[in-house]
Amino acid sequence: MAIKLTGGEIYDPAHQVDGKQQDLYIVDGKVLHELPDNEKITETHDLNGCIVMAGAIDLHTHIGGGKVNIARTMMLEDEHAHPHHGSHICRSGNGHVVPSTFSTGYRYAEMGYTACFEPAVLPVNARQAHMEMADTPMVDKGGYVLLGNDDFLLSMMQKNVSQSAINDYVAWILDASQCIGIKVVNAGGVHAFKYNQRRLDVDESGPAGITPRDIITKLSRAVHELGVPHPLHVHASNLGIPGNFKSTLATMTAADGLPIHLTHIQFHSYGTEGDYKFSSAACEIAEAINSQPNVTADVGQIMFGQTITTSGDTMMQYFGHEHAHPKKWTVMDIECEMGCGVIPFKYRDKSFVNALQWAIGLEIFLQVNDPWRVFLTTDHPNGAPFTSYPHLIKLLMNRSFRNDAFNIIHKDAQKMSNLVSMDREYSLYEIAIMTRAASAKILGLTSQGHLGQGASANITVYRKQDDVEQMFAKPTLVFKNGTLIVKDGAVIKTVKGITHVVKPEYDMGVEKSLTKYFDDYQTISLPNFKISTDEMIECIGNEVEVHPCTPK
Repeated sequence: MAIKLTGGEIYDPAHQVDGKQQDLYIVDGKVLHELPDNEKITETHDLNGCIVMAGAIDLHTHIGGGKVNIARTMMLEDEHAHPHHGSHICRSGNGHVVPSTFSTGYRYAEMGYTACFEPAVLPVNARQAHMEMADTPMVDKGGYVLLGNDDFLLSMMQKNVSQSAINDYVAWILDASQCIGIKVVNAGGVHAFKYNQRRLDVDESGPAGITPRDIITKLSRAVHELGVPHPLHVHASNLGIPGNFKSTLATMTAADGLPIHLTHIQFHSYGTEGDYKFSSAACEIAEAINSQPNVTADVGQIMFGQTITTSGDTMMQYFGHEHAHPKKWTVMDIECEMGCGVIPFKYRDKSFVNALQWAIGLEIFLQVNDPWRVFLTTDHPNGAPFTSYPHLIKLLMNRSFRNDAFNIIHKDAQKMSNLVSMDREYSLYEIAIMTRAASAKILGLTSQGHLGQGASANITVYRKQDDVEQMFAKPTLVFKNGTLIVKDGAVIKTVKGITHVVKPEYDMGVEKSLTKYFDDYQTISLPNFKISTDEMIECIGNEVEVHPCTPK
């Protein structure tokens, strides 16, 4: 049994296909370019006038874990205002800023996304995060587990243990938490905040006598030597602070030339020029990315309107609580590993700071030359809900539309930005790179993000329209592993995704030290801390796909 997709314009950057009209076949959930002799076509879709891409992949979106549930609880007014009614196909749900699990999966699929990655899985809370993601239908998932502020790693570094010992701990954490990558949030800064320290720059020592640079250097080397496909995923120091671009530049060098991914970099690209002592440093950041091929970044674009910030950076979230809208917030710590801060926030186009933040993100998008090294995100929900992606794509593809939006924002912010002078317009090919091919490549998802022979049949079809925002908001067809799940922007069949993980090799001797640490300091035993693959499948309810690591 085969499905034929005929007449569509294919955009598949992984194979340098740029708008070529080509037939595709779906057989047993895989993409084929020619129909085997023994297969019979049972279904044909005429895609003349349509654009065909692989299913989109969101590299960085907060969809599971304790902080997301806190955000849902704090934004009950948002949930009541945005119901997602149930049907014989879909479960009911709600929420716009932080949708419920069911609504999250449905709305991603309705935009043509087939995989999403949660960037802040607390090790001790990983089981709950995976349960929540398993409850999110339609899309594949994966998580980046948090290190860099936990007592065990910092104590190892204080004792000056070998790099191989740190590598073993990093590999063990990945295995125990069933995650695909390592995330650092404000390296050492969250730990310092517990000791009443309110700032920690890249080369400043924290209470443990260790600098953020030390932590990033050790962890980036560990990830690289273990052969984990995704580079160290770094939330840099001094988020949101004027002048923090210098910390961001220093963070890039902390990797010592090894691969490093800087997340929501818009929030880390601020200068101190002008009357407001707040300015754009997008040019400096983009130039640094362009000149350092080991550096990648996702933008974390803000969009105007109500949202809520959810972050493991308790130090910076504490400072942000004064700007909460509505006035409610929380900051907490969990098991001395990490914590979170949750603050409702409304970005306003007539606010100088918010307007310039909006412009800074777009400046970065337009000045980073290589679309394979910059990724389309809003740091959902911190910059905006993920449902704003079609609007963001239109801003990138349509200069006239972008300039019209620019002319509405705060007048002083306009004076501090060079955005209107930037004539670059992203092409469909470049959009396919940053939302599909590059995301799959950097995560090591070899069968996703492309339409090559044998690829997973995660396919999104858009009907050509003059308004690209409407086009990307409502795909004509979406296939998940060969199953048609969305038609004309609406879910017609629900499916479950899988969890993508890595399991690098390590010396089991690391558990000897960990057993004593857990017995002495933790409220959960080591065996209960670890999540087995059997538990993921049988209890949590998600199939697991293990991606290979190639040790260096």
